[in-house]
Amino acid sequence: MNSYGLGDLAQTFMLQRRGAAIKADMVRLTEELASGQVSDVKSVLAGNVGYLSDIESDLRNLSAYKVAGTEAAQFASSVQNALDHMDAGVSQLSTDLLTVAASAIGPVLDQMSAAAESELRSLVSALNTSSAGRSIFAGAATDQPALASSDVILADLRAAIAGNTTPSDIEAAVDQWFDDPAGFRASAYTGSNTSIAPFQLAEDEKVAVDLKADDQVFRDLFKGVTLAAVAADNGLNLSAEDRRALLETAGINLFETKAQLTATQGNLGAAEARIDTVATRNAARDTSLRLAKSALLKADPYDTATQLEAVQFQLQSLYTITSRMSDLSLVNFIR
Repeated sequence: MNSYGLGDLAQTFMLQRRGAAIKADMVRLTEELASGQVSDVKSVLAGNVGYLSDIESDLRNLSAYKVAGTEAAQFASSVQNALDHMDAGVSQLSTDLLTVAASAIGPVLDQMSAAAESELRSLVSALNTSSAGRSIFAGAATDQPALASSDVILADLRAAIAGNTTPSDIEAAVDQWFDDPAGFRASAYTGSNTSIAPFQLAEDEKVAVDLKADDQVFRDLFKGVTLAAVAADNGLNLSAEDRRALLETAGINLFETKAQLTATQGNLGAAEARIDTVATRNAARDTSLRLAKSALLKADPYDTATQLEAVQFQLQSLYTITSRMSDLSLVNFIR
């Protein structure tokens, strides 16, 4: 009967291959024991990875929604801060106009108009606010300011009201210029007529933060502020009584417009609350999906530790066999 054996070189290669395989198993089991998750996903799921793929797809979508939610929250917060700034300035100006204008004399009237012009600059600055490099009151044209400068607005308005000599005519001319598409919107508003797209916060959830500088509430604010600013214009040749009348009318208009501004702030606050609600819901779903994925790929620590111990024993045994084989020689055999 013939017998066959392996040569020394073949045995060496065989032992090396076996050692490499055992070491690979040891690395895999060590990683699984440390991470608590299996490394061979396909074997654990028996090749059915569809459920896992769905979970990972949902997690990627939630990650994108999280970025959109953060952006929406920052954008809405910037808008709210601008509205708060406008509300504070307009409230103070309205109060001053209503309490001072009725009994003011020449120099004080001039000061009131100067204060109104200063508030106009502040109002334009607030509406030209940007968030993360995006203009927030310019509609879809987020890459440019929403308004021209206050100097341009006043210059165009003064040209539109020139020739009017009574407070009522001047007020009517101011109203017409801000409401006429060929007036304020054509020369002062530099944003887009299209609103900015809503923020996609979930698969079936969008939140719009689409205020534009040419909205009615802002044009009404401009009407009151600019009416007070032009009251001191020498070109109108107004008497002190007429100037007081214009300033008082401006104060009343601003006081009435404040209710619109408050309603706008409230609507934006509701949008902010919705953004926060959706973000919380998305975070809860993200946590739930991660737990499901972890449970799906969880490695049994006891079983893994047992396998690791067995592999360590195999490696030690292999080293022992290799060591003994290296001591074999013909000289030792024939002694």
